[in-house]
Amino acid sequence: MPDATPQRSDALKNREAILQVSHDALAESPNTSLNSIAKRAGVGPGTLYRHFPTREALILEVHRHDVERLVRSVPEVLADHTPLDALRKWFTTLASYVRLKHGLGEALHSAAAQELVSASWPPVTAAVRELLDACIDAGEVRPGIDPVDVIMLMSCLWRTPDNAEGAAQTDLLMELAIEGFRPSTRAA
Repeated sequence: MPDATPQRSDALKNREAILQVSHDALAESPNTSLNSIAKRAGVGPGTLYRHFPTREALILEVHRHDVERLVRSVPEVLADHTPLDALRKWFTTLASYVRLKHGLGEALHSAAAQELVSASWPPVTAAVRELLDACIDAGEVRPGIDPVDVIMLMSCLWRTPDNAEGAAQTDLLMELAIEGFRPSTRAA
């Protein structure tokens, strides 16, 4: 009897390939066909449908996967950048993920999608808290800022256009927000 471990490893590898290709393909065009995603991932359509039986299931998993990866990236981003630059980089990445999600329109308005978004809120809030704490420890941000308020304020970033002008506007809006987070320089 053949060992099932290689199949499981292959299945996980295929799933990851499908998710990565799907993220990229859906960012290019929200109307990308599932067959073209399967082809780009180097798997057959049956393999894709075995993992993701519907387009909505694939889109929801791409979103969940992106958020999970972003949340897990906080320690690495903090290790590679100053705390404030890590906060900037992290929110820029979050904005690009949310822009992708918004571009998928109706696919993410189901009850399952709302459940997924609700489930992602606590880990995203915890990630923002970790970034803020690092900024506070570095003296770059004042204490007492609620991560939920920061997320709400930074939500303007994913409403900017996905082009050069939008990137410049994103940078400007982020700097305006960060100025509001800085410790006060006014005399008491």
